[in-house]
Amino acid sequence: MAVLWEVVARTGVVPPYFLPPLSAIAAKIGTDLVQGPLLVATGMTLYRMLVAYAAAAVVGITLGVAMGRVRWVRWFFDPLVSLGFPAPKISFLPVLILWFGLSDLPKIVLTALDCVFPIVSATYLGTRDVERTLVWSALNLGTRERALLWKILVPAALPQILSGLQVALPVAFIVMIVSEMLTGSVGLGGYIGEGYRFAVATTVFAGLVVTGALGYAGLALFAQLRRWCLVWHEETAG
Repeated sequence: MAVLWEVVARTGVVPPYFLPPLSAIAAKIGTDLVQGPLLVATGMTLYRMLVAYAAAAVVGITLGVAMGRVRWVRWFFDPLVSLGFPAPKISFLPVLILWFGLSDLPKIVLTALDCVFPIVSATYLGTRDVERTLVWSALNLGTRERALLWKILVPAALPQILSGLQVALPVAFIVMIVSEMLTGSVGLGGYIGEGYRFAVATTVFAGLVVTGALGYAGLALFAQLRRWCLVWHEETAG
């Protein structure tokens, strides 16, 4: 595939503006990593994305467990989650900029808001679907609510919780890149946006390649983390 890309681009069948050679993209990535622009952009995107993802994980898991265990919490938040999940959260970016300015906070809040819904939904379903016999047996043996949560509910719901986190990870990348592009911030989104504003195709493709590589690496690391967390589960028995 890479060879075909290079040959097609070098023959001039496709203008370099539409498809620059892969070697030129690799050279651009190397140059901008050494000189700093791409390295700084990658670092800023990862910083914002990880902060937003961590915040969404804490809020989402906590709220999901509470919805699965407390009736009034489920009664109050279930309609909000159902309505908010399919809504295009990127439309809130102008409002967040109006409230918080052009700092990192609007992008972090928007990304966390987009990530929290799949985490809440997966955690709630996982907690709700824990076998009642496990809960009843633990309660009959005198297990307190806090011990029940950490020893029964969370371990039993962990595969579902990890699935929600796994779905939210690429969402965090996508929303952060788009928000950086729309606001022109320093980051991979801003790096790609600068490329298309000045019609530098190699910059655009360099940003896309680095974004894709980071997304692939992130999902691969998460898959390894999932196997490690579920080493006791039938999912990893093979």
